[in-house]
Amino acid sequence: MKTFLQALDSAVRSQSKPTITVAGNSWRHILGSMSTSGESVSVETALKLDAVWACVRLISETISTLPLTLYERQSDGSRKPASGHPLYSVLKTQPNAHMTSVNYTQALVASLLLRGNGYTQIKRQNNKVTSLNFLMPNRMSLVWAEHDELLYRYTDRSGQQFEHTSKEMLHIAAFSLDGRIGLSPIQYGANTFGSAMSADKAASGTFKNGLMPTVAFKVDRVLNKDQRDVFKEYASEVSGAMNAGKSPILEQGISAETIGINPADAQLLESRNFSVESICRWFRVPGWMIGYAGKGQTKWGSGMEQEMIGFLTFTLRPWLVLIEQAMNKSLLSPAERTKYYIEFNIEGLLRADSSARADFYSKMVNNGIYTRDEVREMENLPKFGGVAGQLTVQKQNVPIDEAGTDQKIITKDQ
Repeated sequence: MKTFLQALDSAVRSQSKPTITVAGNSWRHILGSMSTSGESVSVETALKLDAVWACVRLISETISTLPLTLYERQSDGSRKPASGHPLYSVLKTQPNAHMTSVNYTQALVASLLLRGNGYTQIKRQNNKVTSLNFLMPNRMSLVWAEHDELLYRYTDRSGQQFEHTSKEMLHIAAFSLDGRIGLSPIQYGANTFGSAMSADKAASGTFKNGLMPTVAFKVDRVLNKDQRDVFKEYASEVSGAMNAGKSPILEQGISAETIGINPADAQLLESRNFSVESICRWFRVPGWMIGYAGKGQTKWGSGMEQEMIGFLTFTLRPWLVLIEQAMNKSLLSPAERTKYYIEFNIEGLLRADSSARADFYSKMVNNGIYTRDEVREMENLPKFGGVAGQLTVQKQNVPIDEAGTDQKIITKDQ
């Protein structure tokens, strides 16, 4: 038997005219997805979890700081930045009037991580891309048109609706079952995030009560309604004294008993740690990278280095390739794609590590892959000229009496 959403989606696709599907601005974006823990999970509530905030921020900020460049293929198989192409400056510095390249890429990646889809309006002039306007995914509705084409209906802050064709839209779909529309991690991970919310609420309630267990008062008689009201006021005074660390006086016939489970028996800390590990698993982020060091996670030496390589390979690279291919498809014409291509420069990650950067440059120069002038250019230094612009390799295993021969000291003036 079909679910309501499946039946609605089938009915939508059978219509001859475009009709809004459930994939878009649906009630889930407003009410959130209900988890088995009873918590309603939405993007806004999930981001209030420190682990979700940290994972999304780590990935989006890291990718946004990588140089995104339009390259031109050369006849000799090399490449160079296509600085003369109009798209070059749009990607490199300012995609639109309101954002820098970092702001735009950061918002785009965050949308992919949280909602599974990223939308950008492409503005062109004379078939040349002039700006890329980021669009909020929660205001977007997807429409199935004829020939299985997608139309995009966007509602701005004033409530006005605009319709865009697929040629006017850069739509990047994250993990998807149909290759067209990405699945929302927040919706499908509602149970994981909802459990984390419940654990946070339980912990907050425990700390709010000063780590005191719930106390019940037993009296040796049956109270009427008026007596119960008077006793409630008395009990609140006693509870307040206990939470303040004072020793209250219990009158004759009254005894206090502890009810409920204390935090240690409830394994509250273990539950919260498990929630952090589960959230890290959803975003494929090592725990130590967001400040969590669980059991079996190292903080030192080669273990961290290997986890960093794994983070680059299995977490960042899939997102980088996904964005690159979508941009090449939507921003460049078929004719342009034979000559130009868009790519992130992952070497930008080495800029924060001077030792690794120096070691990388040394190996590339000594093996004749980079010239010294190319390295100086990467470091924003002026070219030296002369031999510094030539590829060189180290001369090894020569007779000792030949060591030092055929050497010439090169000065900058030569």
